[in-house]
Parts: sequence; structure tokens; C-alpha cells
Amino acid sequence: MNSNFRHHLLSLSLLVGIAAPWAAFAQAPISSVGSGSVEDRVTQLERISNAHSQLLTQLQQQVSDNQADIDALRGQIQESQYQLNQVIERQKQVQLQIDSLTSGGAATQTPQTGSDQNSNAGASTTAPAAGAATSGAPVQSGDANTDYNAAIALVKDSSRQDDAITAFQNFIKKYPDSTYQPNANYWLGQLNYNKGKKDDAAYYFASVVKNYPKSPKASDAMYKVGVIMQDKGDTAKAKAVYQQVVSKYPGTEGAKLAQKRLGSLQ
Repeated sequence: MNSNFRHHLLSLSLLVGIAAPWAAFAQAPISSVGSGSVEDRVTQLERISNAHSQLLTQLQQQVSDNQADIDALRGQIQESQYQLNQVIERQKQVQLQIDSLTSGGAATQTPQTGSDQNSNAGASTTAPAAGAATSGAPVQSGDANTDYNAAIALVKDSSRQDDAITAFQNFIKKYPDSTYQPNANYWLGQLNYNKGKKDDAAYYFASVVKNYPKSPKASDAMYKVGVIMQDKGDTAKAKAVYQQVVSKYPGTEGAKLAQKRLGSLQ
């Protein structure tokens, strides 16, 4: 009997020795584990074990929460990287367009010619001020003339400039062979310029010059590219573009404006 009792006490002592470090980690009180009755010590060990289990549960939950945060941040980083890559790619396209103008590359392009009943509207060097869109762009009718006029109507409404951009973007995709293509690209340049999106504006203006060098819009569009370069502080490129306007489109309004700009840059 005494032997069994001593063996029981020894087993409890070993349990206390093993549990003590874990109990300390769980911040449970263990100073009195070695004193009191067997029942008291068993109760204390149970309390320590429960505290340790609670701590482990809390740690596991914290790890799970941290992993969820990491996954969310990883998704945000990937999305930001994608958007950055898109911006970089667009910048490259804009730079290629502008380089083709300053090197005279636009003169080598095969022009697409044709009459344009709305040349006066498209040749204007200023467009209505940009504003917030209030409704969606009109549904395309399937007729190039109707859809172009609908887009022009949006330009005249200062509260629907975003709709006008969407309408012209849809137009150039749906009617790639339309004689209105130079005007549509020109207006996209002007509308983006009005919104402060100068890189996008330069891209569309340069597209007019590169793809439709004989269009009535070409001289104005090339002049606008020079203005954008000057706005961005690239005086050398601005001068090169202005010189191209004067040499390629003599006598046009764009050439006259470019000559004035060149005079102010001397």
C-alpha cells in the first residue's frame, strides 16, 4: 500500500516537472504545485493544462488571421503590379508614337483618305471642358455616320465628356475603315488632354499623324503633340515636333501655330 502510494506520488511529481515549463509559457501560476494535497496538485495541473490549451488556440487563431492578411496583401501587390505593367506598356507605345514623329516616320505611312462631312468640328483645336459623366454612352446604331454624330453631340455636352470618350473608342474599334477615323482619334486626343491625361492624348494625336498623314486633322494633331511635349518640359522634343509641322504641313493653321511656338522657344 505504502509502495503504491509512493509510486503515485512519484508519478505526480514527474507530471509536475514536465508540465511546469508549459505552464510558465501559458503564464499560469505554478508556485504552489509542489504543495497541498494530491487532489489540489491534480487540480492545479489541470488548470495549467487548460491555460496551455487556450494559449495554443489563441496562437493558432493569430497565425490563421496573419495568413489571411498576407494572402490579401499578396493579391493587392499582384493587382498593383499588373496596373503598373499596363502603365509602362502604354508609356512605351506613346514614346514610340512620338519618336516616329520627331524622326519623320509619319511621312512613310500609307494614308487612308476620304471625305469627312464633319471636318470643321474635328479640326477645332479646343474641345468642351471635361466633366463627370452622368449616363452611359449611346448604343451604337450600326451606321458610322449616325454613331459619329452621336459622339460629337456628347462632346458638346460638358457633363458627358467621359461618355464621349467611350463613344469614340467604340467607334474606332467598330468602324476601322471609316473616313471618320482621323476625326475620332483627334477627338480622343483632345478629350483626354482636357482631362489632364496627356500621355493618352499624345498617343491619339500621334495616331492621327502616323496613320492619316493627309487628313485635315494631321497638322493640328502633330502641333498638339508638340504642345504636350512642351507642357511636360521636354523642350527639345517639342521643338523637333514643331519643326516637323512647319516642314510637312506648310500654310496650315497647325504650321502657323507651330511657327509661333518655335519663335517663343528661341
